[in-house]
Amino acid sequence: MAPMDMVIFFLEIALMLSMALLCGQLMSRLHFPTVFGELFGGIIIGPTVWGWLSPSTYNWLFPVSGAVFQGRDALIQICMLFFLFAAGLEMNLSLVKKRGINIAWASLTGIVVPFILGFGMVVLFPDLLGEHFQGKTLFFAMFMGTALSISALPVIARTLMDLDLMNTDMGMIIIGAATINDLVGWSLFAFILSNFAHESIINISPYITFFLVFLLFAFMLTIGRALAQRALRWLKSYMPWPGAFLGITTVLILLAAACAEAIGIHAVFGAFLVGLAFSQNLEKRDEAHEMVYQFVMYFFAPLYFVSIGLKANFVASFDLVLVLAVLLVACIGKVLGVMLGLRISKMSWRQSAVIGFALNSRGAMEMILATVARDAGLIDDRLFVALVIMALVTSVLSGPIMSRLNGFTLSMA
Repeated sequence: MAPMDMVIFFLEIALMLSMALLCGQLMSRLHFPTVFGELFGGIIIGPTVWGWLSPSTYNWLFPVSGAVFQGRDALIQICMLFFLFAAGLEMNLSLVKKRGINIAWASLTGIVVPFILGFGMVVLFPDLLGEHFQGKTLFFAMFMGTALSISALPVIARTLMDLDLMNTDMGMIIIGAATINDLVGWSLFAFILSNFAHESIINISPYITFFLVFLLFAFMLTIGRALAQRALRWLKSYMPWPGAFLGITTVLILLAAACAEAIGIHAVFGAFLVGLAFSQNLEKRDEAHEMVYQFVMYFFAPLYFVSIGLKANFVASFDLVLVLAVLLVACIGKVLGVMLGLRISKMSWRQSAVIGFALNSRGAMEMILATVARDAGLIDDRLFVALVIMALVTSVLSGPIMSRLNGFTLSMA
């Protein structure tokens, strides 16, 4: 970069981070997830507000091409990798064993029903979603199904803590089902990207790519976890702790991201799997876990989520009919799907409803999926904005509805 480019780069990153932290803390004080404030901060300094008020200064500080843009884009990609690593680190697969039947049914129907409805939207109403996917309708329909199937584990966990449900049987079912939802959803998304818009360095067929995704997933849950456990023991014995953990995991995240890109899936899947490998070996109260969590939550995550507000003009790309359609299908599919599975597994209507609305929260994970899809050319700005708004609305509604229903169900949990 030229000296002036460096000045602009440092200024824009400083502005992005300060707006994200300021707006995030404001939302936190209002008892909303901080990610809402981070996104709104990006909308304020993005093309929606600042770009409309003063196009010349906005374009000077946030160019859409050149060295400054490339530097910012690279940093945002790294931020996304670390956030997905942290999301993988929060996974707790041991919960699946404790309430296996309930979790299995909630996950199965909570994925299948919204997936079918999302797939059906593309088949039945192609004009509503635009024409950019013409020629690859199958994979676009699979994407819509996946986008409406995932849940937001970080937001769900925070909501359960606020309602004092985290350590109940109901909390275990919710966290376990959300974990499986995210694992299945991101695996499907990796396969869809490899077929739709992502190019691999190695020339392999999409079906081999799908097999490699499955192989990587199985490796990280078995051999990867064992290697992670040995690595942690070695680090604690021979390296400065917890600093060494951050350094070594950074290396592993970047290597896994490179491998994922090489075989044609998105880099975030590699980072997610590294977090998954360490998730069962690192105690949540460990100082290394706390250090990584703080670094991600107060640097990488704010920068990433504020950057989402820079991606599109949320006013110009707002389509009310599309937003309402996506929101309606997402809520009906997830809530009724989860309730169906839990009723089959003999849970009460009210318990099933609480869990259904808990898993309906999309939050940060939906925003990441929408951003990656937009950057890959899989969706246009209209659908990107609709998915982001759906993620926000479902997360806002989740807590209050659960709280209202919880008065009837806490004694049963």
